Amino acid sequence: MDERAWRAARAALNEERARLGEAASALYPDAGRVAGTPLLCRDGWVPDAPVPLTGLRLEWDERPAPPAVAGPAGGLPDGYRTYAEAMAALAPPKVFEDRPSYRLLDVALPVLRFGPARYFDGVNVGECVAHELAAGTEGLPLRTRIGDPCDLARRPALCAVTTLTATASGSYVLHWRDPAKVAHAGGLHQVMPVGVFQPLRGEAPDLWQCMVREYAEEFLGKGEDYGDGFVQEEWPFHRAMTAARDEGRLRAYFLGLGVDPLTFALDLLTAVVMDDDVFGDLFGGLVAVNEEGTVSMAPLAGPVPRPVQPAGAAALALARRHREALGLTRG
Repeated sequence: MDERAWRAARAALNEERARLGEAASALYPDAGRVAGTPLLCRDGWVPDAPVPLTGLRLEWDERPAPPAVAGPAGGLPDGYRTYAEAMAALAPPKVFEDRPSYRLLDVALPVLRFGPARYFDGVNVGECVAHELAAGTEGLPLRTRIGDPCDLARRPALCAVTTLTATASGSYVLHWRDPAKVAHAGGLHQVMPVGVFQPLRGEAPDLWQCMVREYAEEFLGKGEDYGDGFVQEEWPFHRAMTAARDEGRLRAYFLGLGVDPLTFALDLLTAVVMDDDVFGDLFGGLVAVNEEGTVSMAPLAGPVPRPVQPAGAAALALARRHREALGLTRG
């Protein structure tokens, strides 16, 4: 493939993710779905009731078996070895760094088992399977090689933590992801914050620590460079968030997980419900525009925004299903 054709297919992917997502979803008619949304899942991935975040157990495997498929065997422009390499040179988003990340290895709730990975491991598979669909590649060779999107051994299953943030009075934070700024899900609505589950400096996986950093970055506009000597537990913002959680004025839950049919992105679905005064104290300076798009508030009981990322649709559907358990009886 020459560079011009590759760029054209990449542009089509960014412009038509909603339509392409519907086409990808139709490729898996027999797959399980999260709460009737396009997000794919297996039995046992969505609990019957929200699980307090502290009730999850995260295990670590330092040397897991490699995935069966790590990237495309072809279809790249001449001179490029990986999809991430081509993307960095020919169509780079504003934020695009190969940071350490966590790869999900196994799910046996309330236990999730992880191993080490790099961010570009996920890009090399996920964005490439989406690209070949956008390009109309005959036979969809990479997607066919991978097979079941919910088989965690078939590819590097990197995770995002997708958090629906709601106030007790029934509003939630809505994000529109700008395709000029992001590598994944540009042009779609999403709940917020959402971020790749990755360590700051090689620490063991900790969902709460990752979520707190995403809140600071996406809600308040903090940069992602925390500097040498940073200790998260001593950070005033982390201490304020954690104190509110420990006092019961902020409640964090795990709702389930699922796979995006277009990109095979795997989302850990969570919900954080805050008393209105806590939300005001922590996020009175909520940004209107951040590094990834635009930010607004929406009523939980209102219509689902369109087009919406499958993980966002799933988080909204599960929050509405469990509104009483989440303390959202007014939403």
